[in-house]
Amino acid sequence: MLSSTIVITAVIVVVALVFDFINGFHDSANAIACSVSTRVLTLKQAVFMSAIMNFAGAFMNVKVAKTIGSGIVDPNHIVLKVIVAALLGAIIWNIITWYFGIPSSSSHALIGGLIGSAVVFNHSFTIVNWASLFWKVILWLILSPVIGFIIGFILMSIINGILNVKSARPSTVTKIFSKAQIFSAMLIALNHGGNDAQKSMGIITMALVSGGMIPQFAVPTWVKICCALAMALGTSLGGKKIIKTMGSRMAKIAPVNGFTAEIGASAVIFSATMFNAPVSTTHIITGSIMGVGASKRLSAVRWAVAKEIVTAWVLTIPISALVAGGILVVLNLI
Repeated sequence: MLSSTIVITAVIVVVALVFDFINGFHDSANAIACSVSTRVLTLKQAVFMSAIMNFAGAFMNVKVAKTIGSGIVDPNHIVLKVIVAALLGAIIWNIITWYFGIPSSSSHALIGGLIGSAVVFNHSFTIVNWASLFWKVILWLILSPVIGFIIGFILMSIINGILNVKSARPSTVTKIFSKAQIFSAMLIALNHGGNDAQKSMGIITMALVSGGMIPQFAVPTWVKICCALAMALGTSLGGKKIIKTMGSRMAKIAPVNGFTAEIGASAVIFSATMFNAPVSTTHIITGSIMGVGASKRLSAVRWAVAKEIVTAWVLTIPISALVAGGILVVLNLI
């Protein structure tokens, strides 16, 4: 008969892959929103491309997985149901924001869930590594969309300057950047997979350490493959509601704008991954789109929509923490 530890660990693996699947259709919409909205790619083409690039990106490295799985809460100081509660809290918030078409962060929902369930389990805030949380999560939560905005603004201003000097025809610009945007869309999808798929890798490996299945934190190859497949499968379902918000409600964009926003966002996501920071593709591409729109004129950005999105960002970690903490209380009663 299987031990309860093995059963719970198996449940965590399944729930983590479900989270990764939801992450795929929730957050991957951000990666393809620009290319779909500018009609450079059809939704089916963009989803297929994104699924492949997300899968490939999942194998880039495991730095972010280590931050999620051992840098915020020590896996040796919690029990497996803490991880179950964290995942369920993140999934519930993801479904709510997806339903309303709000591009929130799956990454920060997972982190919030982990914090909430761990604190409730330990009856103390000391179980959280607050220094690591601040430097690798909170700081990047604040800075990454700002950096995305600045880079998007600067790149778009430079490109506009070059196009004005050369007196380029709008039809020529559209033709050139329609092709270039296919590359930029692939790049951001690759970086999305490189950062986001690692969150589930970190959670599953955390469960394996906590359950005594492996002696130390090291992501097994089978975990990488499963997470990459789950995210790619989720990506294949797309996310039309979020694509509409990202690609048309915030600012009107053309292929040149979409290319610039995606290149700028890709650079920020890649840099964060190299610093082991679990950032949000959502936050960064949103900031980049806003920066691109603002380079034309500030009124080109629909700030009311941006305000709604920022509000969701601020609420994600605390609400996910509360939901996960509540779920753990229920699990303890059961």
